Amino acid sequence: MSISDPLGDMLTRIRNAQRAKKTEVVSPASRLRENVLEVLKKEGYIVGFERYNVKAGIDELRIQLKYHEGTSVITEIHRVSKPGRRVYASVNDLPRVYNGLGISIISTSAGVMSDHDARKSNVGGEVLCQVF
Repeated sequence: MSISDPLGDMLTRIRNAQRAKKTEVVSPASRLRENVLEVLKKEGYIVGFERYNVKAGIDELRIQLKYHEGTSVITEIHRVSKPGRRVYASVNDLPRVYNGLGISIISTSAGVMSDHDARKSNVGGEVLCQVF
């Protein structure tokens, strides 16, 4: 069975695992998912992740979730650009999440990055998700 929205699936797995107070969650691997996880790790929303081989040609990502005093660091995480409705933004129109307290993850020509890194690099792109 194929997944129509792999990134949305990973975000839902993270959201469900944090509601269940899990310390880690497993998701199928892809380059886009790794790039988004790299941004989440850099911004301090997750502890880390690792890619490992399940069997020939099949890799998975093991994501370590982050908690502070018993509550999850990620309060809210949701997909913005979906397969049926892509959302693009120029550098001047990049969305601010809770007036800069959260981040938007943007897929740009310079790679996947947070909204404030995209503003620094002066590039726009597809708004993948928002995290608070």
